[in-house]
Amino acid sequence: MKRRAFLGALIGGSRCRARAGQSARALAHGVEYLWKCQDAQGGWHSKTYGLLRSGQSLTPLVLNALLDAGSRNATRVDRAMAFIERNVNADGALGLSDDLTADYPCYATALALRAIVRTRSARHPLAQRMIAWLREQRMSPENGWQPGHAAFGAWGIGGPRRQPPESGHVDLSMTRHVLEALAAAGVRPSDPSMRQARVFVERCLNRDGSFFFSTVEQGANKAGDDGGDGFNGYGTATADGVLCLVAIGADAQSSLEWLRHYDHPILPPGFNSEARRRYAEGLRYYYADAVSRAFRAACQPRSVPFAAALQDAQRRDGSWSNGESLVKEDDPLIATAFAVSALAMSHG
Repeated sequence: MKRRAFLGALIGGSRCRARAGQSARALAHGVEYLWKCQDAQGGWHSKTYGLLRSGQSLTPLVLNALLDAGSRNATRVDRAMAFIERNVNADGALGLSDDLTADYPCYATALALRAIVRTRSARHPLAQRMIAWLREQRMSPENGWQPGHAAFGAWGIGGPRRQPPESGHVDLSMTRHVLEALAAAGVRPSDPSMRQARVFVERCLNRDGSFFFSTVEQGANKAGDDGGDGFNGYGTATADGVLCLVAIGADAQSSLEWLRHYDHPILPPGFNSEARRRYAEGLRYYYADAVSRAFRAACQPRSVPFAAALQDAQRRDGSWSNGESLVKEDDPLIATAFAVSALAMSHG
């Protein structure tokens, strides 16, 4: 090797190591911030949104982020798990034990199930109750839903079981979190829950491999319609779609190719009009986590240099917060949990 090339290789390697060190420090600082926010009862509670003050959906979200980062302080983890166990109702649902409000029960229960599988076992009695409750929540034939319904196979916010024609809010994100949790708990693609979910997932899939958010809540498709009978795909929905496809054992390659082609280190792609840019801004941390998780689940590397952008946005106390409040990422617990998970994915 010529001297100039040798020196260039040394400098390049030194820069890579420096960037890796900065990323590791940012991750450690974010982890430290999240642990400091845990209360004495083991939960994490929003100071920004009253709906999230109960901590039932935030606690498993933050706990899973910390587990992603490899932070397994046994005492603190046990305290968080005790908080979750205290708030699960008799049916196996988390997010429904507060008499005043429901705290996204399908989302909270799915995240809690993942945490139980990671810290206890899929055979834990509480995990089995959660699996049963989540199965009962889907838009299934047992609940009166047939394949011709736009909501068939999906999950909504959760609560009293929905029957046609009132599906309530149904979307790909909620469905993805349930499918990920069921797969992590050992539910196979051949299970009726997974097979029926595939109908909904594929209805949200565009021909180019991108995904949109919902076949039911059409106004919630944040990138708008395509000028015809469909909806524009965008980054967060497509990352969720990949994670759904991986969970149900389906081919995700065309969607991964779409993500790889349009991936951006800061903002989710697909929001092509100025009027919809607020959504891109508001979803920046969800996207960082979801797209990194999607590539990891498919055993493929993410190539854009997103970690540096996350490091630059970190605040002095170790947290992250989004200046755009449209999807609640101005709550530092939410933004920091997503950022920590994304950085953890980048560290392999």
